[in-house]
Amino acid sequence: MTKSSLAQRIEELKREKNAVILAHYYTTAEVQAVADFLGDSLALSVKARDIDAPIILFAGVNFMAETAKVLSPDKKVLLPVPEAGCSLAESCDAEAFAAFKAKYPDHKVVSYVNTSVGVKALTDVCCTSSNALQVVNSIPADQPIIFAPDRNLGSYIQKLTGRDNMVLWDGACTVHEEFSLEKILKLKEEHPAAKIVVHPECKAYIVKVADYVGSTAGILEYCGQSDADEFIVVTEAGILAEMRKRYPEKRFIPAPPEDSTCACNECRYMKMVTLENILACLENESPEVKLDEDVRRAAERSIQNMVAIK
Repeated sequence: MTKSSLAQRIEELKREKNAVILAHYYTTAEVQAVADFLGDSLALSVKARDIDAPIILFAGVNFMAETAKVLSPDKKVLLPVPEAGCSLAESCDAEAFAAFKAKYPDHKVVSYVNTSVGVKALTDVCCTSSNALQVVNSIPADQPIIFAPDRNLGSYIQKLTGRDNMVLWDGACTVHEEFSLEKILKLKEEHPAAKIVVHPECKAYIVKVADYVGSTAGILEYCGQSDADEFIVVTEAGILAEMRKRYPEKRFIPAPPEDSTCACNECRYMKMVTLENILACLENESPEVKLDEDVRRAAERSIQNMVAIK
């Protein structure tokens, strides 16, 4: 089947089954094109909970679909490629994290949403890259914290808050660790008016040269509000499709990785989601995300604790 035929058949199945497709910004442009809603992981999971549809297909990686199921236990949540993982989530195994947590019994656990449902179940309050500072600041200054799993985001928040009572789990996203400072600075020389926008999962020396640091949604908003016409984008390259769609009059330059022989500024897991496996998933209503109910409830509590923070 051609790409257009695949997309047409997907649209037909969505109508027949009253199904909704949620796609993350880091998926390919053709996958984003068949989505009903586009966004970052938690925003899409909240959307899954709030929309009136019995079937949710999550075009993304496995922790995202798990989070959607946590918030929508009565809906059928489909994941086209269950083996599409996340290097950051996989850097924090739930069993190993439980042992780590046991070493710090008096610490509150703050976990980034990019974690497995098992880690969320061990967490007091979840956070996102956009609200991590707010979440940490909501905890009394004298209360020790475990921050997991991203050491770069954790270090960034630690620096902003000045807290010396945060213990960081040693995890990271391989994509955001691969950007080259030297190449970013060279791009800045070539485009002196360009603003550098950086995701806080990047290393500290990359964050230091940024004009703006924020989540994918935050970066999109900043680029729209900024008077600048050019941006050097230091996050996963999939976001470029939405940037160019929203702001066609502006120029977006992807930051290169350290290794120029690889596509290391792209998440290989996100690119595993294709029109072909979305179609098969809708046709078969499988693979479906299923969670242990006790684990799901514990994970849900950590997300609700985050939402309750004003």
